Amino acid sequence: MTLSVGVLGYRFMGKAHANALARLPMFFPEAPEVERSVLVGRDEDALADAADRLGFERTATDWRDVVDEVDAFYNLGPNHVHAEPSIGALEAGTPVLCEKPLANDLESAERMAAAAEKAGDGVPTATAFNYRFVPAIQYAKNLIDAGELGEIRHFRGRYLQDWLVDPEEPWSWRNDAEMAGSGALGDLGAHTLDLARFLVGDVERVSGHCRTFVDERPVEDSDETREVTVDDAYSAQAELAGGVMATFEASRFATGHKNDHAIEVHGSKGSLKFSLERLNELEVLREGDRGYQTILVTDEDDPYVEHWWPPGHVIGWEHTFVHENYEFLSAVAGESEDYQPDFADGLAVQRALAAIQESDEHGEWVEVE
Repeated sequence: MTLSVGVLGYRFMGKAHANALARLPMFFPEAPEVERSVLVGRDEDALADAADRLGFERTATDWRDVVDEVDAFYNLGPNHVHAEPSIGALEAGTPVLCEKPLANDLESAERMAAAAEKAGDGVPTATAFNYRFVPAIQYAKNLIDAGELGEIRHFRGRYLQDWLVDPEEPWSWRNDAEMAGSGALGDLGAHTLDLARFLVGDVERVSGHCRTFVDERPVEDSDETREVTVDDAYSAQAELAGGVMATFEASRFATGHKNDHAIEVHGSKGSLKFSLERLNELEVLREGDRGYQTILVTDEDDPYVEHWWPPGHVIGWEHTFVHENYEFLSAVAGESEDYQPDFADGLAVQRALAAIQESDEHGEWVEVE
């Protein structure tokens, strides 16, 4: 069976997923056969060039012409265009992979999750939280589920970047509340909130703080400026399921940090630490140890590693998308059980994002419904 894939969006995430689709048959021979069928965008010239570079057979300028013709639809556009194309695909019975956060607001995310539920179990959905598919994170999940850390008491997560430190950095849709929904909170914090849910448990209540450091930015190739209406940074205290204490932080103004996504989990018997900047390593403290042991998660029996290189030959950020696509497309082909993280997981994160924003507005703890 060959699956035809339609992709909306051809920039950052479009490249990442096109690369993953190209790599699948080389390294995951058991994966379903896939053809990069159609690439969707608005600018016909740029679209044609992207389709040629990324290996797509044809192009389209309207997602409505695509969603009922392909076996899987990837929505990789800006946050404000997540809802309608994804819902349209699901109503056509087409499985959907959508970028994170699931939407630019909670109401849209709820409509998307409802459409996924109505489509039924035979129409898989995916929210693109690719960091679940880092081998070291999968290794950490196995340790926690096996009780190696004992009773979990703390989760700490941060995601720090510095690409907006310069106040002359041009305005983009990521600086607009209507299009993005939020700033560092949704763009970066969504990943950390998902890892907290994946590794430890649901977010039950939050106390959040959001901050914008630069109020307006220049419009590229213009003398005008536009207002920044999203957060540049956020922090939050939270309580997870089972009374686990959690702290979260993300910033686009953390000078010197390029893509620093790090988590810590502390339990009654041990702890673990992970940093995306050392993607192949997991630091683990087991009961009775005096200090952390750094484990290089590249052995053949580590999650996904048998598909790649000999032990010690590390993998990179782009490999997480290969793993993600393998799992999702296997579910689309009916070759595996229900895929996660799905739209229900995306909605759970969206609810936590909305609660953090509400907490910041009202200055009080907010329950995550």
